[in-house]
Amino acid sequence: MFLDFTQLSPRDGYAWLTQAVIPRPIAWVSTVSADGRPNLAPFSFFQAICSNPPTLMFVPTNNRDGGKKDTLRNIEAVPEFVVNLVPYALAAPMNATAAPLPYGENEFAHADVEPAASTRVRPPRVAASPVAFECTLDRVVTIGNGVGAGNVVFGRIVAMHVADSVLAADGKAIDPAKLDLIARLSGDYYMRTGELFTITRPAGGSVQR
Repeated sequence: MFLDFTQLSPRDGYAWLTQAVIPRPIAWVSTVSADGRPNLAPFSFFQAICSNPPTLMFVPTNNRDGGKKDTLRNIEAVPEFVVNLVPYALAAPMNATAAPLPYGENEFAHADVEPAASTRVRPPRVAASPVAFECTLDRVVTIGNGVGAGNVVFGRIVAMHVADSVLAADGKAIDPAKLDLIARLSGDYYMRTGELFTITRPAGGSVQR
């Protein structure tokens, strides 16, 4: 099969792209509006970028009407956010926060998610998330126009919360098996952290993983 993306609609292109680029980690992003109302929403276009400076990114694509998602509107008003990771135990409330609620409605309350105060930024974090990154906005890069266009949000990590329950025995690293994270596939499909394996990098190889 050959697909000419120059001839596909954005909706069809999205379907093929998200079926092939899997699994995708989920950024469960908490923000606040200018008047302090919290928002919580999941995004699967998400990745770490670099460690100097410590930076991550996620992408709120435009809504089906071509408008900005509430998360982006909040970040433009209050340039801070928290990226919370999603374990299997929080899959259902994470999914509930994907509902298209009216702007300003509290997704924490809607999905019965307990918030916790952040340390360096104004938006609250998800109390039960095993890892949460407090971030300040570095920049937003907009790619495309209209429905499905991307707004790449780069965040400077200023603090990180790690639950003791997911630390390795020596307490100096995260045990990936204990995280039990979920990842987005396509449609209604998700996956859960499963069998792990290791491969020793070649001597002198890149430190990137």
